[in-house]
Amino acid sequence: MQQGQVFELKRAADGSPVWAYRYRTGGLSGSRRLQRGGFACERDAAEALERVLERLRRQSGVGRTVTLSELVEEYLAQHEAEPETIEKLRWLLSKALRPFGDRRLSELRSQEIAAWRMTISAGHRFEATKALRQVLARGVIWGMIDVNPAKQGVENPQRRRTEKRPFESWGQLEELAGQLGPRYGPMVIFAAATGLRPGEWMALEQRDIDREAKVAYVSRALRNGRLKSAKTDGSIRAVPLQALALAALDELRSDRESELLFPSPRGGYFDLHNFRNRYWKPTQLAAGIVPLRRVYDLRHTFATLALRAGISTFDLSRYMGASLTMIDRHYGHLARDGREHAIRLLDSYSGAEAADVQPLDVQWTSERFAVARHDNGNSR
Repeated sequence: MQQGQVFELKRAADGSPVWAYRYRTGGLSGSRRLQRGGFACERDAAEALERVLERLRRQSGVGRTVTLSELVEEYLAQHEAEPETIEKLRWLLSKALRPFGDRRLSELRSQEIAAWRMTISAGHRFEATKALRQVLARGVIWGMIDVNPAKQGVENPQRRRTEKRPFESWGQLEELAGQLGPRYGPMVIFAAATGLRPGEWMALEQRDIDREAKVAYVSRALRNGRLKSAKTDGSIRAVPLQALALAALDELRSDRESELLFPSPRGGYFDLHNFRNRYWKPTQLAAGIVPLRRVYDLRHTFATLALRAGISTFDLSRYMGASLTMIDRHYGHLARDGREHAIRLLDSYSGAEAADVQPLDVQWTSERFAVARHDNGNSR
């Protein structure tokens, strides 16, 4: 019914070719003809023409949209992310591909997707539905479908907030660190005093610590055995070092050759799995800690104690590298920077020149570290 045509326009001023397409709106020689140009290559023009023609076919009831499996493969091939992120996304999408993979996009129905998501285990239901929405949203952008059937009429509430298990006090942590000994004890205290993720403190190097400014600069993380550097300047975090963190650093051996702050006994990256099984769990059992905490709970301990100390959720989100939404969702009930605190601050504010008013911190990261270090070997 409708073929359309792709052709080359007159070349641009620099000599490069410019492509265009045209088609008949009614498919017949007498119908109105539309033309669009400015494409850098023939393929771009052809793909744009196909999207327009497919929209016309759908309006006429003769569309031939791709299947969900085909869209997923196209999406993953163009999705720029870490390999482990792609693999997780593929795994999540496989749950939707089993029942719907051979369906054409125009055949997907919201009520069927809503019923499908209830067959997914509660632990993965939100993420699996979100992944399907993400792919189908691209199908809408590409003009393959008009609406997202995984979003329209399909609820996808997040899982209920899981209960966090922070350590009860610094006394409990110090007792545990003492039993872990001089190799692992300071590491545990440092992790709880900074709130860093395990992959972040495992990747810390001596040069990331500024004792004068009492700051640790977080610019890389160890994930699945691979070192991942910060993508942008804004991804580099400056985490304050309280006295407990500095004291823990003072207890580290100073005669080590490794540049890593917390290396393995052989000098390489710390083996978290080995530490959990050989030291972390047995030491907690010996200390009578119930329930057993995860290594990640050291991060929750920092967040809990920081909010109880009066640190705002905004500042805590910067220090922990987490969104305000995530901080509020997991720890908001502990925050003391609520309505009453805000009223007290507003009532006590007497002007920008007041002695107790903190000046605007435009660039809170030191200028020494303003440039993202994509190469881990670069020195500061």
